[in-house]
Amino acid sequence: MWQKLTRTNDSVAALVLRLALGLVMFPHGAQKLLGWFGGRGLSGTIDLFHQLGFPTLLAVLVTIGEFFGGLGLLLGFFSRIAAAGIGVIMLGAIMTVHWPYGFFMNWAGTKEREGFEFHILAIGLAIAIMIYGSGKWSIDRTLADNRSR
Repeated sequence: MWQKLTRTNDSVAALVLRLALGLVMFPHGAQKLLGWFGGRGLSGTIDLFHQLGFPTLLAVLVTIGEFFGGLGLLLGFFSRIAAAGIGVIMLGAIMTVHWPYGFFMNWAGTKEREGFEFHILAIGLAIAIMIYGSGKWSIDRTLADNRSR
């Protein structure tokens, strides 16, 4: 099981995939958890989720998934698990919040909310990371190399 989770190669492409998703998701998680980058922090995130009709547990799980999933991707640590969690969060966001607003993001500022094009890209990156692993310069690669010795 351990080997399947950490198995990866020395691919630069996998490195680029995980860094791209990690660089996007970690700040979103930091907004929700710590209030960084103009975010609400955990209590504000929980309030927002309540306003949208979602329970506290879901707010906490999404926040943890985005923050620690993004951090895991940046470090290349259990990237497949991190990517799977982020993929589920993005799919949930499409199904519960963004679907009624259509495909496109609100580039012109003319709609009340955002569409789901961003989420599709994140899901695509997450799937690729789950297939290929962490790639070059990852903790997963180091763990897999040490385990195989």
